[in-house]
Amino acid sequence: MTNKADIAVIGLAVMGQNLILNMNDHNFTVVAYNRTYSKTSDFLAGPAKDTNIIGAETLEQVVEALATPRKIMLMVRAGNSVDSVIQQLLPLLDKGDLIIDGGNSNFTDTERRAKTLAENGMLFIGTGVSGGEEGARNGPSIMPGGHKEAWPLVKELFQSISAKTENGDPCCQWVGEGGAGHFVKMVHNGIEYGDMQLICEAYDFMQHALGMDNEQMHTAFANWDKGDLNSYLIEITAEILNFKENDHYVVDTILDKAGQKGTGKWTGINALELGIPLTLIGEAVFARCLSALKEERVKAADILSGPEITIIDSDHEQWITSLGDALLAAKIISYTQGYMLMAAAAEEYQWDLQYGSIAQMWRGGCIIRSAFLDDIQNAFHKDPSLANLLLDDYFKNSINKTQGGWRKIISKATELGLPVPAMSSALSFYDGYRTARLPANLLQAQRDYFGAHTYERLDSPGQRFHTDWTGEGGDVSSSSYSV
Repeated sequence: MTNKADIAVIGLAVMGQNLILNMNDHNFTVVAYNRTYSKTSDFLAGPAKDTNIIGAETLEQVVEALATPRKIMLMVRAGNSVDSVIQQLLPLLDKGDLIIDGGNSNFTDTERRAKTLAENGMLFIGTGVSGGEEGARNGPSIMPGGHKEAWPLVKELFQSISAKTENGDPCCQWVGEGGAGHFVKMVHNGIEYGDMQLICEAYDFMQHALGMDNEQMHTAFANWDKGDLNSYLIEITAEILNFKENDHYVVDTILDKAGQKGTGKWTGINALELGIPLTLIGEAVFARCLSALKEERVKAADILSGPEITIIDSDHEQWITSLGDALLAAKIISYTQGYMLMAAAAEEYQWDLQYGSIAQMWRGGCIIRSAFLDDIQNAFHKDPSLANLLLDDYFKNSINKTQGGWRKIISKATELGLPVPAMSSALSFYDGYRTARLPANLLQAQRDYFGAHTYERLDSPGQRFHTDWTGEGGDVSSSSYSV
């Protein structure tokens, strides 16, 4: 073959196919490969017909078709499938060739794979790709990390096919070494879990506390999408609420049992490991777990009692305004906690994360794209060392403006017996974060009482003390450490 291809994509599920078509649209020659060749031939005869896309029946043909250094992007199921394909490719590739994992891999797997490929003289990128089917086809958010020397090999391609901001900036920048790209994508997905749960809590309040029908809820979400709450998820929620088949609203026919693929759980696990209070996203994950207990909940509904839910029959517009305020305030907390987790990971793994650039990458193409990502970018542009988003003037003022409605909604939901785990955990975090002295002094006393774990004193910072609370414990204390 005289003219060699620019890149190969392995895995022709919906994301793989649409990324290939996107690359073709931007004048890159792509080799398409799937383990089952019938899927490749169907793709070539269907969506890829009359394009420059090349089909390959074997991995040997994939490698032969590529210009050097070869660039191969894996769009296969995260986990063992990625390792399996890499192991099959290794004997076929040369030093300096590049493998890219574009799936939702755990960042720890990306760290391991980057090390293994470096030992074999090859390059590796683990990149988050967000935006679903539509994003992959028309411009996703792309979050690459791994071997920095690999970035120049794909920078033009990735930035060409990525979404663009209103200013034309690509929603794709280098994130950092090792597993940084997949870590940032994991946090993105965690925030996505939080956003979706918050929207569901607002929807539930509208239905049961305000007695709104689908058309009224559609109008409320559509109006929110024109203001500070403007975002992809608010936009599609308005569309979902208005969507009918056979004269029936589809959303009303869907079983209330949520699925998940693991990235939200990973986000929570990493927050626990790094000691970051990722309370809202944690509650969003647990809300999905609770929804999965459908059969138990149906039984419990006939056994367990709670307050009678009565429809609020006055000041509906004011309640909708308060609900929008609660949604915005809690959404700010979701992003705040996500950025706290990224900062902790950057310190732990020695990544040089550019937080403003991450906000820009999320500004278009991805699932959590929203208007105030510009404000996040501005916050870190003003102060690159900003410790917490809540300390930025824009977000501080936004919380001040909305927290009255936020508290009002949570109070009313609690009074009516409506669950709002994400909204209420976000408020508890906010109230805890703004409290100079928490009751952890009592907790430390308890730990010292039963386990001689010691404590610090206000008048002697840095020193450890132990009290013989019972008169029988003596002066011996436990060793002190913090997980």
